[in-house]
Amino acid sequence: MTDNPRDTSQQTAVGSSRTGGTATAGLVRAISATLDRPGGPDAAAVAELVEHLSVPELADVLDLLDTASAVALIETLGPKFDVDVLSELDEGVRDQLSEALPNELLAVAVAELDTNDAAYLLQNLEESERKEIIERLPKEDRAALERNFEYDEETAGRLMQSEYVAVAPFWTVGQVIDHFRVADDLPETFSEILVVDPTYRVLGAVGLSMLVRTQRDVEVHAIMNKDLHTVVATQDQEEVAREFERYDLMSAPVVDENERLVGVVTVDDVVDVINEEAEEDMKALAGVGDESLTDKVASTVSSRLPWLVVNLGTAILASLVIEAFDASIEQMVALAVLMPIVASMGGNAGTQTMTVTVRALATNKLGRVNAPRVIMREAIVGIVNGAILSIIMAIVTYLWFGSQMLGLIIAVAMVFNLFCAALAGILIPLVMEWLDRDPAPASGVLVTTITDVVGFFAFLGLAALWMG
Repeated sequence: MTDNPRDTSQQTAVGSSRTGGTATAGLVRAISATLDRPGGPDAAAVAELVEHLSVPELADVLDLLDTASAVALIETLGPKFDVDVLSELDEGVRDQLSEALPNELLAVAVAELDTNDAAYLLQNLEESERKEIIERLPKEDRAALERNFEYDEETAGRLMQSEYVAVAPFWTVGQVIDHFRVADDLPETFSEILVVDPTYRVLGAVGLSMLVRTQRDVEVHAIMNKDLHTVVATQDQEEVAREFERYDLMSAPVVDENERLVGVVTVDDVVDVINEEAEEDMKALAGVGDESLTDKVASTVSSRLPWLVVNLGTAILASLVIEAFDASIEQMVALAVLMPIVASMGGNAGTQTMTVTVRALATNKLGRVNAPRVIMREAIVGIVNGAILSIIMAIVTYLWFGSQMLGLIIAVAMVFNLFCAALAGILIPLVMEWLDRDPAPASGVLVTTITDVVGFFAFLGLAALWMG
């Protein structure tokens, strides 16, 4: 069996395509105009426009086209269209195209793609459509793809390629090399050969550099690396990514519950996982869910609205705290001027701590063992930052309003609020994690609520006591 990772060595021909640069924007307009010509698209002109593009660059063009134009471009290019482009598309664009393209074309693409890329292309289709496409595949490709779909999304089994290179331990180096010269199912590029026993349990691996430097009569088991890191097919893809990072892996064999080889995970796919997980965390912190630029208005609204409603509720709560001190605010307008500063500084400090904490939890760098030490550190940081900022703000307040007591009040309130913000920023994500809930979505709202309420209450409460 073979392993065929995508070739990512192609050089960029049009700059800044991922950001919709001028060159790409002009190209997209030219392609759209050519596709929309009266009488139908000019296939030769379309092919000439895109012939200089690499796979990632053509993917960028498809990302910028509307769905109808993207389908028209793919169908116009016909056999000249490199199906590897489909694995480079934005997830939302890829899902829309997989629904819009004819099943016959999808079946051709799936047969040429690596099994994990093929699975990604088909995973969001209706079950009936997916089965129809898979049934069009050759028997071996169909079996490999069905094996991928046996595993849940975001697991090593779904991430893996079912194609790999494996030999028996008693083969000699000469036999392996001779086999490579005559075999017609080898990948275009590979760097490692897996060594397996008759039951397909992994015994080790041999790098190509070691293979070509060894005498032909040496058996493979004598030069294989037995200290091989494997991953389990049911393992979460985030855990797999962390293991690749920790052990500096380029690839890793995937085994089932019986420790039999079922596929290989390669570093190019792990890089995609790392990017996806980081993007998910960033979106969750902003309360936007798993959305993309291609989502429709209804789905975007349903993704964002719930957390905006929660935010509205917390804002009302903060307003109720302000209302409780309306008499004090009426007596001294300076309170209304200064209180947003206390809350804002607390919110920013809490967000800083929360961001670091959520990312540390996502990368498994923060847990029960080191949590007490990190909590103490963040509390001290909050007090120190609060003390420094309070001194600055006390001076500003005195120069602004000529009141030493008001400067002292805002200084004390700021130290207290930044201390509470630091604790909230780390404790809320930790508690959410320990409750087995995603800490990213809820942490931002809760931290903001605490810093607003504590900031207003501390500042206005101290001011009310001062004014008697």
